[in-house]
Amino acid sequence: MTIAETRPVQNMKPLAGDRRAKARLLRLGLIALLALTMLMGLGWGAAGDTDVIAALLAKFGIGEARLVDMTVVWDIRMPRVLTGALVGAALAVAGAVMQGLFRNPLADPGLVGVSAGAGFGAVAAIVLGGLLPFALQNLVGAYLVPLAAFFGGWVSTLVLYKIATRGGRTSVATMLLAGIALGALTGALTGFIVYKATDDQLRDLTFWGMGSVAGATWAKLLTAGPIIALALITAPFLARALDALALGEAVATHMGIDTQRMKRIAILSVAGSVGASVAITGGIGFIGIVVPHLLRLIQGPEHRNLLPNAALLGAIMLLLADMVSRLAVSPAELPIGIVTACLGGPFFLWILLKNRALLES
Repeated sequence: MTIAETRPVQNMKPLAGDRRAKARLLRLGLIALLALTMLMGLGWGAAGDTDVIAALLAKFGIGEARLVDMTVVWDIRMPRVLTGALVGAALAVAGAVMQGLFRNPLADPGLVGVSAGAGFGAVAAIVLGGLLPFALQNLVGAYLVPLAAFFGGWVSTLVLYKIATRGGRTSVATMLLAGIALGALTGALTGFIVYKATDDQLRDLTFWGMGSVAGATWAKLLTAGPIIALALITAPFLARALDALALGEAVATHMGIDTQRMKRIAILSVAGSVGASVAITGGIGFIGIVVPHLLRLIQGPEHRNLLPNAALLGAIMLLLADMVSRLAVSPAELPIGIVTACLGGPFFLWILLKNRALLES
């Protein structure tokens, strides 16, 4: 081997160090931007500008604030902002994990069937919920649709995992193909139920499918929040395994990675976080694809930095989209799924056009 041939290897460490430094610097900027975005979300809305700082301090006995400001900030906007931040982080991290697991930057959390299953559960609850025993309807109350969506997502994911696992090994390729088939089947069943829906139910189904955080409450946040938080805490522990998996499953196994255990944790983590997110906000697209891809362009593919930064940027993007949905047609609101599609669609097309030569090679 000549000296010239060794130079690229010698330059790998400085390059990796530069990327890590850039990722850490980016993380600090994202933390500051997330704090600013959350303050903006608490201060802006159809009710007009509010004195957010006074309302926040008054809650802890520091100073005084108007009763209307306290009500708007703590009872209406705070659960909405926290829900938006958690859901945005969950979707972005789930997208990064799925892309690492499938070794495909175009992978999406929907590939594991959780979105289709959650949609089927929600549609079934909206259209057929009236057929349940009256005592059960009173017991679950307003939580019927979120609970049905969550369990629908979990059941579809577990079925998909069972199909893709044989002899104690889970095939990612089988999971991808089975996920497409299961999504088509679930979509057909959903369509059949929608066909039987009344006009009022169709309106509810339409708005749920577009996604929104307008219905966020402290009760819903406390129900879904721990599941999402657990998945976000689990994700960084998958970083080393996902980096090794990028070299191939055989190489990752030789490096001491228990790939089967990693797949199981990754799939269940994504199912839990996305299922809980879809349950309380409905369908919100593009966050899981766009955020991880954008970060890879900026800081590189190392998951140790990608996953926490994806959580921060996903939260920021969903909060910004929510503010646009609140203010664009005030005092009415646009479904947040429309906003993310309008912003994410053109960006995704730009990514495809920019990398078209690489994709066609």
